Amino acid sequence: MSTATKKSLLIELGTEELPPKALDELAAAFANGIAEGLKKRGVEADAANAKTYCSPRRLAVMIPAVAAEQPSQKSEVLGPYLNIGLDANGAPTPALQGFAAKNGIAVEQLQRITDAKGERFVARSEKPGRPTPELIPEIVAEALKALPIPKPMRWGDHDYAFVRPAHWLVMLHGSDIVDGEIFGLKSGRSSRGHRFHHPQPVHVADADSWLDALRAAKVLADPAARRARVRDEIARAAKETGGAPRLSAALCDEIANLTEWPVAIACAFEREFLGVPQEALVMTMETNQKFVPVFDASGKLTEHFIGVANIESKDPAEIRKGYERVIRPRFADAKFFWDEDLKTPLAAQQDGLKSVTYQQSLGSVWDKCVRVAELARVIANRLGIDAGLATRAAALSKCDLLTRMVGEFPELQGVMGRYYAIANREHAEVAAALDEFYAPRFAGDTIAQGKVGQILAVAERLDTLAGIFAVGLKPSGNKDPFALRRAALGLARTLIEGGLALDLKALLVEALQLLPETALAAGLPKGKDGKQPALDAGARREALAAELYDFILDRLRGYYADQGVAVEAFEAVRALASADLSDFDQRLKAVVEFSRLPQAQALAAANKRIGNILRQAGEGAAAKSVDPALLDAGAEAELYAAVEATAKTVAPLAAQRRYVDTLRELAGLREPVDRFFDGVMVMVDDAARRGNRLALLTRLRRMFLDVADISLLPAA
Repeated sequence: MSTATKKSLLIELGTEELPPKALDELAAAFANGIAEGLKKRGVEADAANAKTYCSPRRLAVMIPAVAAEQPSQKSEVLGPYLNIGLDANGAPTPALQGFAAKNGIAVEQLQRITDAKGERFVARSEKPGRPTPELIPEIVAEALKALPIPKPMRWGDHDYAFVRPAHWLVMLHGSDIVDGEIFGLKSGRSSRGHRFHHPQPVHVADADSWLDALRAAKVLADPAARRARVRDEIARAAKETGGAPRLSAALCDEIANLTEWPVAIACAFEREFLGVPQEALVMTMETNQKFVPVFDASGKLTEHFIGVANIESKDPAEIRKGYERVIRPRFADAKFFWDEDLKTPLAAQQDGLKSVTYQQSLGSVWDKCVRVAELARVIANRLGIDAGLATRAAALSKCDLLTRMVGEFPELQGVMGRYYAIANREHAEVAAALDEFYAPRFAGDTIAQGKVGQILAVAERLDTLAGIFAVGLKPSGNKDPFALRRAALGLARTLIEGGLALDLKALLVEALQLLPETALAAGLPKGKDGKQPALDAGARREALAAELYDFILDRLRGYYADQGVAVEAFEAVRALASADLSDFDQRLKAVVEFSRLPQAQALAAANKRIGNILRQAGEGAAAKSVDPALLDAGAEAELYAAVEATAKTVAPLAAQRRYVDTLRELAGLREPVDRFFDGVMVMVDDAARRGNRLALLTRLRRMFLDVADISLLPAA
């Protein structure tokens, strides 16, 4: 089909204001649905260059070079086999005649094909393709029906429903209107501009001029252009304040999805409100009002902020007054919460935690704090950190949940705990820990920076994982209501990135030992009789500890994959089931570096071969130690000498956790190992020599296993 018959296709559905947080997803799904609908019907289109457009009052898609019609539609329908379609005289049976009639074809026009079962009839036909404009309405209807809308709404007395009431529909193929009706709206070339700047209809001459026509009507339909304008406008307004605005990507997206022609207005509030913790003020501005806070050069919040209007006002001072007026009562509430909370010491909230249920079988939030405090004490002592500070931080860790400020802004838990602790003159490390132990709060966030914060972060997550697994509420499929996967990764990251040399397996057992036996029993699977078996607490803890350890390591697989670590390297270290994750990390980094050496693949293959030989020989086949007198001169004696010499070098390196240096030294064994396997038969008839050679291979393999099982790496 010539390019002359291909034209741009524009679909625009105008609505009332769409939900800003869902707008991007809706627009992308709509565009994808239109492109898929064309593809499914065989209509040629430049879908790779399709453009997704949206604004608060519209969803739109522009697809260039859309063909004017479908290609011809070929069909092939399989019919009866010959033994069914023809009688003994070769005449068509009723079955064959019915098949032909059903497909609108004469029996004589049926063709034959042969498959695995024999020869059969087939009805082939070819129909001319339908014009693309005839297909568009059904494609649009399908795309709209498939949109991710959890709660569609109805309007008027119509039977149809959508995310918001629809008010206009533009469907153009080039300059031609595509006739159709969606949600009771007949398509045309009349769009709508900005609600205030251009309330009259916008004439759209053709699909390619639509974007510019809307821009002239004060609507930026391209979301990327709107985001760019939001950033530019905020930068312009910030110059009036002399400060630096903080505009997150999420807030920029939301502002862009609330405006069609964004205009920034510099505003200010009373300086007395700066006595409130700045996180509370920022939360109010960003979350409740979609305002942009402004900071000074030192990162401290100023009394300035920026609002973004959806109008280019002739009197911006009035908009400024409105923004300042609406923020004042919210800041007054925050100041009231702060002042009232300061009247009660943070520690005085502890009794209140006893009446807050954490989980039915695990007791109250205070019960959880007690368990976490004991774990923090144990961990602190093992790391040589002040256990008193760790237990104090654990005891205060949930107290801010009962404050007025956190009741109003749950996202500030931890942050407010730190502020209240500072106001109560708690130790600086304790105060910092109350905020830090929630870290990492999200993907890409850092771990707690202080050691007390790290200890509390580990203890808190240990108790959460142990408790929720014990009561049988572990994650299943996509369901993870207690965010245990995030807790497990946060625990592992804190141990690794904090360099905390701790036995994770032992800590899991200790966390499980602190749980009440009722919790251990609650998660026991029921038997065939529908009853839970009697609790064997020791066996239950042992099984849960093993399950939790595997669960945590499974999170690490993705953590290292994001860093570009091959899964084979990860499995090579995991095979050792290292209980110290900081040690696990050092081993893995060594294996990654080792895998880049030219000797790596050959030594991986040799280790795999050694493992197979030892496995086939069976337990006890190898001698307890190598007897030099039984070694043959040449490759066998050379390997023994190389192993002994290397062992003396690597033993202190491994003891010092210098795993990179250890594997580099072991890489030097490649040539004697290759010569050994080229010239020595291990499984000889002489039992003494066979056992001696197996002992040599066992010693060699153990040297590598002191770091990792490199037989799991890709082999040459």
